[in-house]
Amino acid sequence: MATQVTTTAKARRGASFLRVAIGLQTLTIFLQAVSAGLLLTASYGETLHSVGARVMYGASMLYVLAAVLAWKPGGGSPRPVWYASGFLVLASVQVVLGVAHVPAVHLPLGVVMFALSVLALARR
Repeated sequence: MATQVTTTAKARRGASFLRVAIGLQTLTIFLQAVSAGLLLTASYGETLHSVGARVMYGASMLYVLAAVLAWKPGGGSPRPVWYASGFLVLASVQVVLGVAHVPAVHLPLGVVMFALSVLALARR
């Protein structure tokens, strides 16, 4: 009985951590959109957007970690791990496109990533 309670508590904590990680990822992507606007209007916009890209990428890695930790203890579906891994791939592509200065793909992909992140947050 104690093992079942402990496992349930761990699963709940994992789910909460997953929700926080998705929320952080969504927030960082939104802030990237704001800093992209500052790129056009302020001298510090490029620095802010560059730092934000690193933070967003870190948030995507945290999402993968949270998904694995939420999946493993409870033995639930690995689907969130696949979503998080796919999102990390999208974030990687986004970084490469940003460094290569390909705004024709970089900007729409950012919008898609934000929408997907909001959907993932709404599902949790």
